[in-house]
Amino acid sequence: MNSFTYSRATAVEDAVREKSTHPDSAYIGGGTNLLDLMKENVERPVHLVGLNKLPLTTIEPTPDGGLRLGALATNADTAWNEEVKSRYPLLSQAILAGASPQLRNMATDGGNLMQRTRCYYFYDTATPCNKREPGSGCSAIGGYNRIHAILGASEQCIATHPSDMCIALAALEATVRVSGPNGDRTIAFEDFHRLPGNTPERDNNLEPGELITGLDLPAKGFEKNFTYLKLRDRTSYAFAVISVAAALELEGDTITDARLALGGVAHKPWRDKEAENLLKGQPATADTFRRAAAKVVEGAHGYEHNTFKIELAKRAIVRALKQAAEGTQQASDVFLNSNP
Repeated sequence: MNSFTYSRATAVEDAVREKSTHPDSAYIGGGTNLLDLMKENVERPVHLVGLNKLPLTTIEPTPDGGLRLGALATNADTAWNEEVKSRYPLLSQAILAGASPQLRNMATDGGNLMQRTRCYYFYDTATPCNKREPGSGCSAIGGYNRIHAILGASEQCIATHPSDMCIALAALEATVRVSGPNGDRTIAFEDFHRLPGNTPERDNNLEPGELITGLDLPAKGFEKNFTYLKLRDRTSYAFAVISVAAALELEGDTITDARLALGGVAHKPWRDKEAENLLKGQPATADTFRRAAAKVVEGAHGYEHNTFKIELAKRAIVRALKQAAEGTQQASDVFLNSNP
């Protein structure tokens, strides 16, 4: 690891100012991803701005009936928070499907949004990677790409976003609160992360110096009919090959509202509103679910080793929607070799 300097901020405005005076600096909270990147020489900040003394750990109601998650609340505290468990169980379930208990005790909610991809070649500094070194090429396209994107990829990058928490946040239509040199603003969750396009080095739409201060959840939490289905290669500490956050609102057997977001398939949490619209007003049947699943993967493109994910995604979507409709929540530990 390269040498660096460190300062500890005690107020949001101090953190923003400190980072603005050090162009090659980074914010650090739990450090569960950043420190790995620094050890592998993937990221080389010359200065770190510590955030753990900032008053951003609370989880509290918002005036509009929602819930605000402080950016420095840990993933564990969020998942086990009574309000989150009762009103947003989809989020709690998704968080508990990720990482390990030790990491969830350290990782912060704001930091979860900032995770970099786990693409093999992104971490291997001996190989070309447009995300790590723009213009150098994408080794994954012609290499081993089993875990890579089938939706929203480009000729520059086929990496996938690794978070479980973010898939649930996308389905719930969360809002990201940020503070920066130009003041405070909010970003709709669907606009926070980016597809690779021609700038795969940019994972999100934060401006230089901006700091995530919180996440707002809307009043509607889909607490009755939901599921988070995660298909992975082993039962713990493994990223999703495919994951599905499904949430339904039902009147009898008719779907009146629907949310559907996928992980493991794109450079960002993948939410398909057209597929959601196909569900609304329809009976909660396998045929309805299959039509929605087909819509989601309509533009999917596989590479040499990951084409299987297209069919797997369709099956996972149908299974997740069925479980959501029945109100039977799926345990997240589903082996890939099980029948999705």
